[in-house]
Amino acid sequence: MFRLSSFAILVLSLLLLKSMSVDAQVVTPLPDKSVQEAEGGVWSPQPREVSPGKVECYTPTPAPSDADILFDGFDLSQWESVNGGDAKWPVAEGVFTADKKLGNIRTKKIYRDFQLHLEWKIPVDVQDGTHSQHRGNSGVFLQGKYEIQILDSYRHPTYIDGQAGSIYKQSPPLVNAMNPPGEWNTYDVIYKAPTFTDDGEFITNPIVTVLHNGVLIQNHFIIKGKSAHDDGPIILQAHRDRTTTDVSFRNIWIREL
Repeated sequence: MFRLSSFAILVLSLLLLKSMSVDAQVVTPLPDKSVQEAEGGVWSPQPREVSPGKVECYTPTPAPSDADILFDGFDLSQWESVNGGDAKWPVAEGVFTADKKLGNIRTKKIYRDFQLHLEWKIPVDVQDGTHSQHRGNSGVFLQGKYEIQILDSYRHPTYIDGQAGSIYKQSPPLVNAMNPPGEWNTYDVIYKAPTFTDDGEFITNPIVTVLHNGVLIQNHFIIKGKSAHDDGPIILQAHRDRTTTDVSFRNIWIREL
């Protein structure tokens, strides 16, 4: 009878473990996702779901006394269109709603280091599109450059560095603290801007911490990329997706640090 030596058994075991390790690192799309969607980003492991506290989500968070009020429930006087002119997204009953046809809006004032609070809601009638990103897609851009994703990620997977709370295409959220469509979500963002040499090289990268519905989802994350730039606005995105109704916002304020 043929018998393997102890050394041969050891070598085979190591090769098997290596093969299993390599296989474990291969990211495959969910069964109903196309190759194109899978190539859009990493799909697994999906961040685990965490049920956030409801009191914070139901009740608008009052602004501190030293905050700039970016939306007070009445008008968009602190905002303008990125295409020039006034911000004309519709305002009604203390809420304003993104309008894809009108494009993105930005704050008239520019910011550097700050604490930002905003509240947003995915419409109840959000519907499946041909892609996972077609569900209430929007985003908030820090200094006009670095995007924190806004999306319906409630029990609806997408590539993890593109779901709600991600630093888009850089960092998935630590957990999924999403409320379902029709309920308000909150973002609390602490942001420290990058610094540069006179030649435009990074001295320090931008750093961001994000709480989603009171749950920590980005912990002192160092953002990569982007060339030298000055202070910039907060931008809200009117994403051109197939969602039937657009994302709504309320109660936005910011504190300069």
